[in-house]
Order: sequence, then C-alpha cells, then structure tokens
Amino acid sequence: MEPKILYPLIYLGMISVISVIVCIYDKIAAKHNPRHRTRERTLLLLSALGGSVAMFVTMQLIRHKTKHVKFMVGIPVIFLLQVALVAFLYIKVL
Repeated sequence: MEPKILYPLIYLGMISVISVIVCIYDKIAAKHNPRHRTRERTLLLLSALGGSVAMFVTMQLIRHKTKHVKFMVGIPVIFLLQVALVAFLYIKVL
C-alpha cells in the first residue's frame, strides 16, 4: 500500500483507538469517580481530529452521552464535515 494512503489510515486507526479509550474511561469515571471526568470539549476534539465514527459508535454501545444533543448531533455533523473535506481534497488533488 502506498504511504500516502497508508499513513492516513494508520492515523485514523490510532485516533479512533484513543477516542474509544477516552470515551470508555469517561463512562467509568462518571460512575465511580466524577472528579476525574473527561471534559466534553476533549471528547469533541477527539471526534474532530478523526475519531468521530469510533466515538459515536462507542457512545451508542456503552450508552454514554446519548441524551446530550451536543454529542448526538455534533459528532455526526463533524463526521459529515470530515467527509466533505476529504472529498474536496480528493477532487482538488486529482
């Protein structure tokens, strides 16, 4: 596989794993130690950095932040913007 395709895939895999870990950590902290919660802005930042799909799926699976409109609307919007950006860059590069 070409590096220009491989490197972004490695990045997306890494940021997705980080997003899942942080989301699960926040769910556990919410139950056991509320003083060590992850900031909402950090969760949204991880989504914006490329972990939006992993974050959204994880949130659905563990039922975390699913009643927060900011997350249930915000993360899919972030994902759609990411898809639009990739499509734009793909068109411009070709």
